[in-house]
Amino acid sequence: MTGVGNPRIFLSPPHQSGREGDYIAQALASNYITSLGPQVDEFERRFCRVTGFENALAVSSGTAALHLALVVLGVGPGDLVLASDLTFIGSINPVLYQGAEPVFIDSERVSWNMDPELLARELEYLASQDRKPKAVVVTDLYGQCADLEALLAVCRPHGVAVICDSAEALGAKYRGNSAGSGALMAAFSFNGNKIITTSGGGMLVSPERDLIDQARNLAQQAREPLPYYEHRRIGFNYRMSNILAGLGLGQLEVLEERVRAKRDIFRRYQKGLGNLPGISFMPEAAWGQSNRWLSVMMVDQAEFGADPEEIRLALEEQNIESRPVWKPMHMQPVFQGRRCRGGAVGEDLFSRGLCLPSGTQLEQTDQQRVIQAVRELRG
Repeated sequence: MTGVGNPRIFLSPPHQSGREGDYIAQALASNYITSLGPQVDEFERRFCRVTGFENALAVSSGTAALHLALVVLGVGPGDLVLASDLTFIGSINPVLYQGAEPVFIDSERVSWNMDPELLARELEYLASQDRKPKAVVVTDLYGQCADLEALLAVCRPHGVAVICDSAEALGAKYRGNSAGSGALMAAFSFNGNKIITTSGGGMLVSPERDLIDQARNLAQQAREPLPYYEHRRIGFNYRMSNILAGLGLGQLEVLEERVRAKRDIFRRYQKGLGNLPGISFMPEAAWGQSNRWLSVMMVDQAEFGADPEEIRLALEEQNIESRPVWKPMHMQPVFQGRRCRGGAVGEDLFSRGLCLPSGTQLEQTDQQRVIQAVRELRG
């Protein structure tokens, strides 16, 4: 049996709320159809209200938000930035944009996020070499928050700033608060596959208004507040379009619904596949609640009888999209030779992990198609 005739099941497609058109129509009526405008301002305000952050800046992507955070912190050529090893490359590229040097820190198994103990060892080692990182960038992987309190406790004695890459974690909770809460700055993504989307876009947040004010200026080409165009530092064109902010306003209204739907999808996978030999799922750490952006399955080939790639190909034959877990940064050819503290946990998760379709419009009948296709491989 092949997937011919079966409708495509995508990994995590956009899901409109139905209100986006109203906000976009308002933007069109106001003629603010370029970057910035009242929809952008309102999107920032509502984002703060929904998430509990004090200051927010809407930008063109999550990567742009992280880049601005590093620039505001003064990261430059030769500086060290410690970062999660198991992540998407968008977490790391801004470090290179600034000419800085990334050092990768492996995951712990409780949440799959940065291991505080390994981070402590690296900071102590660097201190013994009379070196101090400029920042630590922590990824909240697949919608689950890292143990930020533990990471902050490690960084505090060394005076190192912590930035959260919460691109995948909007709607997730850490000790009752939003993902990213407690970090000096945090970045979110509204890419097309995220839990809410503006088609492309991001948000930078911070409890420090001055940091967001600096980032806002940099995102607008670092223009000085003068009647003519004067620039005293190099800036960027990272502003969010007013039209896209309208999409964001419509999406933000259903954030809680989307989180519930993602978590329901994850539970159905657990129920439908969790009793198979060799199959397990990404754990949920006791310190928070994951938004389950993607449902991630772990496969023990010896017990199950097939490896993740064989499962992925079998699903593709059924016209079902799935994806391996992120390939750790220290394994990427572009980062060959870069320093990594640990690495075995990320390598193991990459070798055994598979992300299953997790879109919030996924019908239970379609999810059963996915479950049945996996079960058939077991025989």
